[in-house]
Amino acid sequence: MSDSDTLNPGGHRTVLLRGGEVHSPADPFATAMVVERGHIAWVGEEGAADAFAAGVEEVIDLEGALVTPAFVDAHVHTTATGFALTGLDLSAAASLAEAAELIRAHAAARPGDRILIGHGWDASRWPERRPLTREELDGLTGGRPLYLTRIDVHSAVVTTALLDLVPGVRDLDGFHDGRAPLTGDAHHAVRAAAFAAVSPLQRTEAQRAARAHAASLGIGTLHECGGPRISSEDDFTGLLDLARGEPGPRVVGYWADLDVERARALGALGAAGDLFADGSLGSHTACLHEPYADSAGHSGSAHLDAAAIAAHVVACTETGLQAGFHAIGDAAVTAVVDGVRAAAEKLGLARIRAARHRVEHAEMLTAETVAAFAELGLTASVQPAFDALWGGEDGMYAERLGAERARTLNPYAALLRAGVPLAFGSDSPVTPLDPWGTVRAAAFHRTPEHRVSVRAAFTAHTRGGWRAVGRDDAGTLVPGAPADYAIWRTGDLVVQAPDDRVARWSTDPRSGTPGLPDLSPGVELPVCLRTVVHGQTVFVRPNE
Repeated sequence: MSDSDTLNPGGHRTVLLRGGEVHSPADPFATAMVVERGHIAWVGEEGAADAFAAGVEEVIDLEGALVTPAFVDAHVHTTATGFALTGLDLSAAASLAEAAELIRAHAAARPGDRILIGHGWDASRWPERRPLTREELDGLTGGRPLYLTRIDVHSAVVTTALLDLVPGVRDLDGFHDGRAPLTGDAHHAVRAAAFAAVSPLQRTEAQRAARAHAASLGIGTLHECGGPRISSEDDFTGLLDLARGEPGPRVVGYWADLDVERARALGALGAAGDLFADGSLGSHTACLHEPYADSAGHSGSAHLDAAAIAAHVVACTETGLQAGFHAIGDAAVTAVVDGVRAAAEKLGLARIRAARHRVEHAEMLTAETVAAFAELGLTASVQPAFDALWGGEDGMYAERLGAERARTLNPYAALLRAGVPLAFGSDSPVTPLDPWGTVRAAAFHRTPEHRVSVRAAFTAHTRGGWRAVGRDDAGTLVPGAPADYAIWRTGDLVVQAPDDRVARWSTDPRSGTPGLPDLSPGVELPVCLRTVVHGQTVFVRPNE
């Protein structure tokens, strides 16, 4: 791709892109696009592009590349993502021994760090089938504080030195002896202590790393999911200030707090995000109607009941903020539905629907709760990579729930058929920022009846993220829309013509539907060449 490859952090240039493929519903045959004042000004075919060439400040020869709307990741923990990118990441460790060696090497490489932070261990995938004990961690770190989250971020193993920073932690719910991870209140307390020990410089460096990585993947917007039990107010406001002051993906902030006025004061769009109705399946803390298959008599933990949910939805709606809840287990999802319905009975269904309240994750759904989402106008903010990582007959879902219940999880096709708005995200660092991989995971869901077309999945990961924040004028390349786009090197474009389950593929241009990359398993995913946010370039791949 040829042009001047300098970033343009100030001002808006008038740009003509031509000689490629432009994914636009305005013209399925578009090969060119004009951007002016941070918005799309024109989309059309090559023959008409000459009329614009003399009046623009820059012409980009796409050389056959694909232009799409930039992706929106609808659920991210930005600072934690940055720490995983720059620090101790155990997601690739295939055994307890491998994890131990990574921890030892990281501790040795960073002798000056007051605290060590890591992420990503998953003992369910290790031959030993257990996490590292506190005694083992103490030996690996030389007695320094270490906070190491499980891949789902709902439990953690820590060193004795970190526990010593949290008076009274041994008396909190969720504290276990040195052979079991911390959960619940004990986990939240040590997490707060761990992140409080991180310097502002370390935090800002992590945030910059996460935004730069997102931009390199064609992501133009991040929905930051912060909260008092997840991060800190300084972390949240610092990230919003950074995003306003430096080029990169824009950040929309959600603060998970029942204190609605506090969320508003912090600059959040909603008192929402990871406002926990329950926990996670991997940590046995998602709240279920029936017990876990691998933990007799245990059904997880409920953090909010329907009455508390109803009160919060009413308060948010009357204040003009979005409400939203983390709900994974079927009992937690039922509580959210019952609470939102109670709020609708008080305020009227039209007001509740107009507010576009959200449910994060929403993994264990039934036909009744899917119908309720549609009735109440709830957005399902979901993570298809969860199914790719934990689904299938032998995956963690089946281990926790049994194969029959596991097959019901993440029913994206049913949600779409019911008219439920979908917004796709990663929950990074739980799963990596990987937008095309996310689209592939939804299109090739491990349970075939839950699969959706690539086009529907792509829409959920672009326009769906904008709609989830109340914007219907963005996430698509049409005149007047914000100029958030990415340029990709990819193979042939195809159009998916779904049958009742998923699909066959077509390259027939007569369909009148703009094509997308072939995301079949094993096919190389598109490579991002450039990312633009509101008309300003925030990433250019080197040597392109």
